[in-house]
Amino acid sequence: MKKNILIVGACGQIGTELTFSLREKHGNEAIIASDIREGNEDLMNSGPFELLDAMDYNALEEIVAYHEIDTIYLMAAMLSATAERFPMRAWNLNMDSLFNVLKLGKEKKVSKIFWPSSIAVFGPSTPRENTPQHTIMEPSTVYGISKQSGERWCEYYHKNYQVDVRSIRYPGLISWKTMPGGGTTDYAVEIYHKALADGTYTCFLKEDTELPMMFMHDAIRATMELMESDAENIKIRSSYNLAGMSFTPAEIAATIKNHIPEFKIDYAPDSRQAIADSWPYSIDDTEAQQHWGWKAAFNLEKTTEKMLENLKK
Repeated sequence: MKKNILIVGACGQIGTELTFSLREKHGNEAIIASDIREGNEDLMNSGPFELLDAMDYNALEEIVAYHEIDTIYLMAAMLSATAERFPMRAWNLNMDSLFNVLKLGKEKKVSKIFWPSSIAVFGPSTPRENTPQHTIMEPSTVYGISKQSGERWCEYYHKNYQVDVRSIRYPGLISWKTMPGGGTTDYAVEIYHKALADGTYTCFLKEDTELPMMFMHDAIRATMELMESDAENIKIRSSYNLAGMSFTPAEIAATIKNHIPEFKIDYAPDSRQAIADSWPYSIDDTEAQQHWGWKAAFNLEKTTEKMLENLKK
């Protein structure tokens, strides 16, 4: 009986930590990490790894058969800021990789799929305060357009082919283990590194730009809890809203000053400001709470404490 798990895009910010968490839970040999290039030394030494282009269906199918894969986590994607520079490359990667995995589900070669969506599916016309699960979605970025399209395809494949695909709309993610990979919320990771290294940080967003964020520990836990839930509890097959906390650059700087009083921040908004201005301030995740018991554990103060504590090490 198939029981192994494949992580596609295992060397990215989320993929790396997800790989470690799943290996801790299920054993190193049961979790097959894969990416188009090798990851850090700890990841490579912790268990099986395959070089894989997520857009190559035949290679993906071969790995699934060889390792007797039951579940796929598709974490490969080009993120918001990078995607604006390379629109067609971003669209092709984000969509082709999803179609490849959904095809495996349709053909019953895997039984369960996780695919991440994002708050980027929302746009300037979306209600920005406590953005509801079902609302206007008119994304204005390449990344958001690909994620909204992906949500529709996930729901379609579940409805028409009974593919057990599950998804979360991630907010901005904060992690001390891996650097971010070209997203609009990257400042909320960079700021901690710069605070410790230089005592100062120039933020690429305005000081009052409020965005939904989440500590990576919560995001990984939510992902695993969603995938471990009984199928009948998963009532949304596009993607679930997920909330952690919302804050501005000025507010995160204030919590850092509680630990590093001499820390200074200034602001030089760039092209990412327009992307941030199209996204919500805060997210309503009532459905995730009701359907599969989600509840965030980290607020901003606790996140800052954990980030500085671990980065100092």
